[in-house]
Parts: sequence; structure tokens; C-alpha cells
Amino acid sequence: MPAAGGPAGAAAVADREWGLAELGAAYAYPAPAPGAPRPWLRANMVSSLDGAAHHEGRSKPLSNAADMRIFGTLRALADVVLVGAETVRQEGYRPARVRPEFAGARSAAGQAPVPAIAIVTASLDLDFTLPLFTSPLVPTLILTGSAAAPDRVAAAEKAGARVLVAGEGTSVEPVRAVEVLAGLGHTRLLTEGGPRLLGRLIAADVLDELCLTVSPTLTAGGAQRIAGGPPVAVPRRFELVSLLEEDGFLFGRYRRP
Repeated sequence: MPAAGGPAGAAAVADREWGLAELGAAYAYPAPAPGAPRPWLRANMVSSLDGAAHHEGRSKPLSNAADMRIFGTLRALADVVLVGAETVRQEGYRPARVRPEFAGARSAAGQAPVPAIAIVTASLDLDFTLPLFTSPLVPTLILTGSAAAPDRVAAAEKAGARVLVAGEGTSVEPVRAVEVLAGLGHTRLLTEGGPRLLGRLIAADVLDELCLTVSPTLTAGGAQRIAGGPPVAVPRRFELVSLLEEDGFLFGRYRRP
């Protein structure tokens, strides 16, 4: 995994595959400031060369082994993974799994063995018989609005999920979602989209970092970009922190200035 930019000593490991410890150091969350730690929200997305965020509804056809190593590393560093309900349905989401290589670091940081999955949903139209609800190591979280259907809330809680109100009416407000998760002690936040959720997070100006895999593939068709939804008034400029490459895949990490 040759590097362009990245952590100190990157040149020394440029001609071999990076180990998980090296990836963990390269993608570490910023050190918290003294006092109450500020939540940091990063996104991890993949895009084809022609801008598609998925192929036939799934991101896996755009991925490769290196992308999945980074995917696993980012999850292993996070307190919680924020994801939209449609992505849960399309991608067949499962609970986060223990990654032994990161167990010691998570314990030392006071983190649970795995990140919680937090689903953003207005309708709570979810299959509560799936492993995401029946066998997670930590309870699955559901973020919804104050007017969510009581019977669906009851079904979610009966399935073992923790329902959190993060908006008025049936909608979830991005700023409140971040605040609610931070109130539970989840300050290292990761979102895996999908595009509609990422677009709303961008529009609300709560996104701090974007980890973007550019896949050397062309898909054509009408697939969404990595972010949809309302436009921002003025395009926001992010800074490139690091750029890695393997087998033609580019792995960029961008932060707000």
C-alpha cells in the first residue's frame, strides 16, 4: 500500500502492505481537547471513477481487500457507526464484530469491545429478527423523531434496541443526532451513509472528516453519488490529510480546515 502523504515514516513502508496497527495509527481520531471531549464525525464512503456510490444498490462491487481492511480499521476505532435505514436494508447490515488486533487499544480507551450500530430512521421500518437486533455484542441504537409510531418503538425496544429521540416530528436532525450520541459518551463517530444520510450531515455542517475510496471502476447507469439531498449554499473545502494507493484504488482522507 504505497502512500502519498500519511503518518511519519510512511516512506519506509511504502512498498509493502500496511499492517492493521499502521492503519490504526494513520486513521486515529484527533486527540481530545482538555475538558469535555468534542464529538468528531467521520464518513467512510466508496465511489467509482464515474461517481457512483454503489452498483445495483450495493457498495461491495466497488470494493476490494484493501478497502475492506480500511473499512474494518475505521470501525475498530469508532465508538458508534451511524447508518441510514435504507442502507441497513440494502447492504444486509450485521452487528460489528470483535477485531482482536484492536481489543487492547479499545479497552485502554474505555471503549466497548465493538462499536454500536446506530440506525437513523423515521418509520422504524426494520426487520427486528435480523442479527443486528438478535445477536449484537452491544445494543443496537435507533435514532428517530419524537412522533415515531409508538408500536414500532415498542417493537424495537422489545427486540433489544435502544430508541433515542433526535428530532421533532418523525425526522432526525443531524445536529441533535450527534449531540444525543455524544451524550452517551460516543465521541468517535463514524458514518457509512448511505448517500441521503451523508448529504444531510453535510448540509447540517456536522461532518468533520471524509475517508473516500476511489475505485478504479466504471459503472454508468443512474446510481447516486456518495452524497445526495439538499445542497450547501457555498461548496465547503476540505483539506487532504493522507492519500494511500493499492491495486489502483485510492484511499483519501480529508478534514475540515
